[in-house]
Amino acid sequence: MGNTGPDKVLDIKTADLKSSAPVFQEQAKELSKALTTLVETLDGLGEPWGEDDGVKEFATKYTAQQKLIESASGVLVLGLTSIHEAMVDMSDGHVDNDELIAGMFTKKRDKGHK
Repeated sequence: MGNTGPDKVLDIKTADLKSSAPVFQEQAKELSKALTTLVETLDGLGEPWGEDDGVKEFATKYTAQQKLIESASGVLVLGLTSIHEAMVDMSDGHVDNDELIAGMFTKKRDKGHK
């Protein structure tokens, strides 16, 4: 997939799309598991404790960064899932398009002629 050269701008093969799409879904699942582990572990540790100004400042920044990391990781999971779905749709579209084009150039036989 994606071979380029002087005669080809883009070479997309349906088989490549079909074989590559599940990889993105599997990676989305793995990243989602890792994100769940991260969130559960950090939540289980609780919040930074202490009453002095340094701890309060650290806690504010830590919590904000934790939420940003969790949010960004969630976006990545959705992105990988979207790529998987797009590749499946693209593969289906290529098959449908190939069948449509083949039908345009295939003579239809009358039921009475052989």
